[in-house]
Amino acid sequence: MSTLQAVKYSRGSLQVLDQLRLPHEFHYDEVATSEEAFDCIRSMRVRGAPAIAIVASLAHAVELHNGSCQASSASDVLSYIHSRLDYLKESRPTAVDLTNAINRLKARTNAVAADGKGPEEIIRTYIEEAEQILDEDLQTNLSIGAYGADWLRDTVLASPEKKISVLTHCNTGSLATSGHGTALGIIRTLQARDLLSHAYCTETRPYNQGSRLTAFELVHEGIPATLITDSMAAALFALQKDKMNIAAVIVGADRVVRNGDTANKIGTYQLAVLAKHHGIKFIVAAPTTSIDLETETGEGIKIEERKKEELTQISGAIVRPDGSVDATETVRVATADQKIGVWNPAFDVTPHDLIDAVVTEKGTVVKNVDGQFDFSGLLPERWQQVVAR
Repeated sequence: MSTLQAVKYSRGSLQVLDQLRLPHEFHYDEVATSEEAFDCIRSMRVRGAPAIAIVASLAHAVELHNGSCQASSASDVLSYIHSRLDYLKESRPTAVDLTNAINRLKARTNAVAADGKGPEEIIRTYIEEAEQILDEDLQTNLSIGAYGADWLRDTVLASPEKKISVLTHCNTGSLATSGHGTALGIIRTLQARDLLSHAYCTETRPYNQGSRLTAFELVHEGIPATLITDSMAAALFALQKDKMNIAAVIVGADRVVRNGDTANKIGTYQLAVLAKHHGIKFIVAAPTTSIDLETETGEGIKIEERKKEELTQISGAIVRPDGSVDATETVRVATADQKIGVWNPAFDVTPHDLIDAVVTEKGTVVKNVDGQFDFSGLLPERWQQVVAR
């Protein structure tokens, strides 16, 4: 398992790695309030759907532990907790993990209050439930890695004698989760089983999570890897597919809806189209907390748009004439005419018919004979709740 940590937590204290300073500098921010968590998430100092949910949940746990709620009745405590969670939900609305974590925390505190427990018990319950979300995420990632590696071994006949290469997009590793990762977790497990020949990662414009974060994690883990620009994927598949045995594109997900349509970092959809054209498997790695059964198709997903400066400006550490990087000095430079109009969606939606498998901690789901994903067996209780409506 990776030693990289996006969050460091002990009861009453939360530290969040500032990923905007990577790969040149490790710096953890103290996050002690919901406002600080909101800013941390919105500014993308922390990103990745699981990590976002963890930071939001734990930040409120920290402020509760430190006495932020002065309410004296159970109803007032509930009102305070739920209002803070509603506020945190708006930090990244596309990531369904955050919504699911908030709904879970609300339901748990509601249940305790309904049992007649007082303010202290409600607060204690919230803190323990938030901590449970953190603990569960790591095991979830390890299971996703195992199921994904199993599916690729069996589907493309990967073996130590016939290793495969894969491509991944954005960052889905330890820096996006509590550890190990989702899509990058599958790559780590392939490497550990001696099934991986090479990993390719896109730079993932415009925020460069691939070049700043995924490339850093791959180097840190000693996984043979190559960085490409987003626009090089078609050429890579055309020229290197057979030579390097490129068998799969593996991506994460911010939201998988009922029919399997998947919202993920912008640029994912085009990779799915290219993979289909070149006969390469396209795999979505997602915890079940990222599966949204309430939304029927991708048309119902709200796509966040971000500020234009992400396309027209860029920040970075100074490179000295001798090639060394000076992380103590950064500059912001213009990369385009500052008056140009910009469209900057943070995510796109990949139609389910371009996806070969959705890998979760409970198993791998493939399309049925009708070409449809069916999550009812994976999430029977949630499925029944949706059907009942």
